[in-house]
Amino acid sequence: MSDILHRIGVEHSSPEQVYDALTTLDGLSGWWTEKTSGQTDLGGVIEFRFGPGGFDMKVTELDPGRLVRWDVVDGPPEWVGTSVQWDLRQDGDYTIVLFRHEGWRDPAEFMYHCSTKWGTFLMSLKQLLETGEGAPAPRDVKISDWH
Repeated sequence: MSDILHRIGVEHSSPEQVYDALTTLDGLSGWWTEKTSGQTDLGGVIEFRFGPGGFDMKVTELDPGRLVRWDVVDGPPEWVGTSVQWDLRQDGDYTIVLFRHEGWRDPAEFMYHCSTKWGTFLMSLKQLLETGEGAPAPRDVKISDWH
């Protein structure tokens, strides 16, 4: 099994503000993809859609201001059965976001692509919280022919 790991610091933002950006449809559509729908409460399924497809995430853990965890229940075969987790904590003027997308069966080229895309979307999350405007799909940085 392989994992994607990232860390960012969001300046002048509380863990509660970051948590809201991860647990509300408005927040999620402000940094990841404009085509976000579904239920963001515990046990709900959030649907994220991009040009060629998307992912469905079941919300499996919520600890306000501290933790968000999703299990991937639909999407590309490489994603189904993996989990996405966000750990949040305050550190001075920053909220530290520890991100993991864990449980990849094989570190194939698609995982490398997804790791880079997660990095760009985490920067979009940081941008949304620090400036009021993120860069969600379809306005995200295109990194290859896979987008």
